[in-house]
Amino acid sequence: MVLAIAESERVRGTTSPNPPVGCVILDEHGKAVGFGGTQPPGGSHAEVMALKEAGTKARGGTAVVTLEPCSHFGRTPPCTEALVEAGIKHVIHAVSDPNPRAAGGARRLEEAGVTVESGLLADEVSSGPLRAWLHYARTGRPHVTWKYAASLDGRIAARDGTSRWISSETSRKEVHDMRTKLDAIVVGTNTVKKDDPALTARDDDGMPLPRQPLPVVVGMSDLPDGAKLQHTALHLRTHDPDEVLSALAERGVVDVLLEGGATVAGAFFAAGRIDRVLAYLAPVVLGDGPAAVLGAGVSTITDAVRLTVEDVTMSGPDLRISAVPQI
Repeated sequence: MVLAIAESERVRGTTSPNPPVGCVILDEHGKAVGFGGTQPPGGSHAEVMALKEAGTKARGGTAVVTLEPCSHFGRTPPCTEALVEAGIKHVIHAVSDPNPRAAGGARRLEEAGVTVESGLLADEVSSGPLRAWLHYARTGRPHVTWKYAASLDGRIAARDGTSRWISSETSRKEVHDMRTKLDAIVVGTNTVKKDDPALTARDDDGMPLPRQPLPVVVGMSDLPDGAKLQHTALHLRTHDPDEVLSALAERGVVDVLLEGGATVAGAFFAAGRIDRVLAYLAPVVLGDGPAAVLGAGVSTITDAVRLTVEDVTMSGPDLRISAVPQI
């Protein structure tokens, strides 16, 4: 399953609105003979890719897959039928499919005489490559990660507005690598006016990487003439987070990174539309300057947005914290 998760991560960012599933085929002796990940929409699913690589060695073997195999006809035939036809005798999946239209794969396999097990490394899969898609399948909304960089005293810029660079080169490289696996990046019009971002994913030399997320700007005002995003971004003229997410869902966007600024972040918090917080805290104290979030709907300590910390690790000299709102 660890290998299947790696396959899932390898294709993450290329499959939306389909899930980035990973699959490993073991032969009847338990040797890995086929690996596969979901192809872009219209292409083969992970199980079919792994079966193609395994060939006749799959007969009598086991399929280890991150998500319950689908049992419906969509753009491609059901994966359950491909597994049965290949002679797979045992299927192990981490997470059951929450999509009613695609669910039922385990039952179909069992009816065909295949032994099915569920739940192996389910937490790792649910908080890993399938996190955003599972949220999307259960809620109909894209998954939103709010990412920000700040000083230890919670400032995203100095008093004079300068903010480059609070976070380290290591953290910035990590964010660019992250961008290649996302569907969209969202900022507000104030961020465009103040910082003129490009919202691209770039390599160490500053060159654009092959895959780029959709740049999105939210807000009512026009973008400045000559802004990098003036002709490349999807401009959604609204302040309503639900309208933003609905518009993105219609475009098949599943995984969203919310990058700025403080007012937009506050609006998403106030609407309960932040699904994960990814904070990069630099070993810097500014003492003054703008806060990371404004207008989050918190007027007293009892209204505070409580988070559960998932992970704390170092990113160069910076501290990276991943946290999710408590339900």
